[in-house]
Amino acid sequence: MSRDLGDSAIRRLFAAAMCALLLLAAGAAWAEKKDENANIRSVQGVVNNAQGEAVNGAVVQLKNTKTLQIRSFITRDNGAYYFHGLSTDVDYEIRADFDGSSSTARTLSSFDTRKQPVVNLKLETKK
Repeated sequence: MSRDLGDSAIRRLFAAAMCALLLLAAGAAWAEKKDENANIRSVQGVVNNAQGEAVNGAVVQLKNTKTLQIRSFITRDNGAYYFHGLSTDVDYEIRADFDGSSSTARTLSSFDTRKQPVVNLKLETKK
């Protein structure tokens, strides 16, 4: 009977150790996910024409200056655009085009520590 008690205690100890390891692993995964989010940001803004009116249908391009990858967004009725999932370690160039007009290219710098900066763009007619 004492041998059964010993086996039972060892099994309980083993089960408790396994539970502790699983909790530790889950905590480490959560901390890693939280650290990943610390290096992610977004950018948003509004595209206006030369008269200051919001432009629906303007194409906003976001260029990663490290990889040269370009993402595009077509503005809505209120001229708004939004890009998410951006790295905090990379500079991005943002510009807008619509019906022969373009905005000046703006840079979102890696030195800008804001997580959700607002970069508004103004279209100018090409000369």
